[in-house]
Amino acid sequence: MSDSDVLRKSDIRETSGKMVFVEKVEKKVRVGKHSISALRECSLSLELGDTLAILGSSGTGKSTLIHLIAGLERPTAGEIRVKKSLISEMSDGDRAKFRKENVGVIYQFHHLLPEFNVLENVMMPLRIKRVPYITAKKEAFQILEKVGLEHKVNDQPATLSGGERQRVAIARAMVSMPSLILADEPTGNLDRNNAHNVFRLILSLVNDHGSSLIVATHDLELAALCNNRKVLN
Repeated sequence: MSDSDVLRKSDIRETSGKMVFVEKVEKKVRVGKHSISALRECSLSLELGDTLAILGSSGTGKSTLIHLIAGLERPTAGEIRVKKSLISEMSDGDRAKFRKENVGVIYQFHHLLPEFNVLENVMMPLRIKRVPYITAKKEAFQILEKVGLEHKVNDQPATLSGGERQRVAIARAMVSMPSLILADEPTGNLDRNNAHNVFRLILSLVNDHGSSLIVATHDLELAALCNNRKVLN
């Protein structure tokens, strides 16, 4: 990796045509009486329809950065824009609304709702957006077909394999065709073969939908499948 791949102290000014624009962002958290840096000053930008892998060892702030771009947290300092909207200055409610309409998030742990079957889990983002039930059901089934799980629509998450659960989580994140997909170690719980299959599936769906992707990973082989790679240190 060259120095230009390191996400620190960049001076990015131009936001036109960017899906994501992050400038000099920091995040500090309280641990007892002390304040520690979960993410040090960093900057990056992502073009519309592009893919970016964020690399770095544990503790460098990969997950924190994903959460900040998703609007799940606010930075201590710096600026974050997604689709030119300054989400770093939004209220909690406005960030939640923006995320619901524009962002899909995939986690290392699938976070499926155990009381709902596969189809109902995938329908959830659409129902939250008040998409009519019949339409939501149809669109959820179609995305499950794309991930190869149309035969599992009535199954409960507990009956699925790890790879199947993660594919359901991917379908749920993609069902509303968000502009931006954020993935935080999405294959970290899977074996090598499943990890590659799941990651290629994410890239395929992102390409089909014309979405942009930022993925935090420690896997250099998977990161190499993205158009861009950046390093946090």
